[in-house]
Amino acid sequence: MDTTAIFKAYDVRGTYPDQINEDIVRALGSAFADFVPAGPIIVARDMRPSGVDLSHAFAEGARVRGVEVIDLGLASTDFLYFASGFLNAPGAMFTASHNPAQYNGVKLTLASAKPIGVESGLVEIEAATNVYYENPAQGPLAGLSTRDLMDEWVAHVHGFVDLSLLRPLKVVADTANGMGGFVAPRIFAGLPFDVELLFEELDGTFPNHPADPLNPENLVDLQRRVLETGADVGLAFDGDADRVFLIDEKAQLISGSTTTAIVAKSMLRRHPGASILYNLICSKSVPEIITESGGVAIRTRVGHSYIKQVMADTGAVFGGEHSGHYYYRDNYRADSGIITALVVLELLSVFDGPLSALVAPFERYHDSGELNTRVEAPQDTVERVAAALSRDAVTIDRLDGLTADFGSWWFNLRASNTEPLLRLNVEAAGAEELDKRVEEALAMIEENR
Repeated sequence: MDTTAIFKAYDVRGTYPDQINEDIVRALGSAFADFVPAGPIIVARDMRPSGVDLSHAFAEGARVRGVEVIDLGLASTDFLYFASGFLNAPGAMFTASHNPAQYNGVKLTLASAKPIGVESGLVEIEAATNVYYENPAQGPLAGLSTRDLMDEWVAHVHGFVDLSLLRPLKVVADTANGMGGFVAPRIFAGLPFDVELLFEELDGTFPNHPADPLNPENLVDLQRRVLETGADVGLAFDGDADRVFLIDEKAQLISGSTTTAIVAKSMLRRHPGASILYNLICSKSVPEIITESGGVAIRTRVGHSYIKQVMADTGAVFGGEHSGHYYYRDNYRADSGIITALVVLELLSVFDGPLSALVAPFERYHDSGELNTRVEAPQDTVERVAAALSRDAVTIDRLDGLTADFGSWWFNLRASNTEPLLRLNVEAAGAEELDKRVEEALAMIEENR
């Protein structure tokens, strides 16, 4: 069996049932049971139809290796992370996040939500999975139980804000038939918000639109409803609800960088002088605001396994990614969309004005968003662009891909971990300059592909 197509940098993911199926995840369950120091293993799934059979097969593979399994049932990914931390147990979340309906996958974590990626065990787990696929484990099954941690999780999420400061706000949340429809009603119950959910029915076929808020086309329904209802804020969740994007009262998207800066400043009020993480495709405004707010800004690579490790190494209280992932030290260093939504709603509750006015001081530059170009050999193209730029007066670093800083503008160019794509992010001081610089950067790619 060739598993290279489904084992990614941070998780396991592929189309069902041709790339990922019950036999493969049963072998994966046995491999993971061997890898973790001790059980039990917590298993959870999102709303995708294949999740039931896949999670059961994984549990069987782990149990035949003598490891007990706790089935959490339906959960958002951040709920699984909480359970892993709360029970101090490793976990497996069956989800393909924002990918289309034919996909499914597994996010693996060690006890206390400690991440697993290619540099922290996923390569070894893949090798063992191949062995167990050819020679399935045999033996009596260890125990299987269920656990309901919803009340504990809701209390944990509420603990990130002062509930007494919350005021009535009109909130529209587009859950895209994903796990946000499971999360939001439980977290917002009893809070002074008027919450309207769009597409809250759990349906892994995504009948309304894909659960990918990074694509502007998937925000149209939310933006329209925010304007129709005069809402104070719109929330867009991805499929497994570990990410959230904000829409202001004018139906304008607030970038992940801006949200990172807003939450960072709030966290620094509670933890003066603390360290805050931001990944290298975040806006320059993020480290500027962290420093201005008395914090220590630490730049990281893209990806949750790297960020969580740096958070553990530095003791940082918060970290953000431009892609809508936000990490909290007191959330077992895991990311959570619903915690971030609640933190922003608290800030808006005590702010004298609309969300657009709240975020205005944090929006200092113009960015392109992520632009993808299909090339046959992405990393080779990155190297050729780097070699071409080495002759110019430009600051280059290679923390993650290629970052070229020209002073008034910069770009980052990275090879995708999963597809033959180059991912380009460009930022400039003004809109006109941004358009010009995007053309320049795309031309560099074309010349060096």
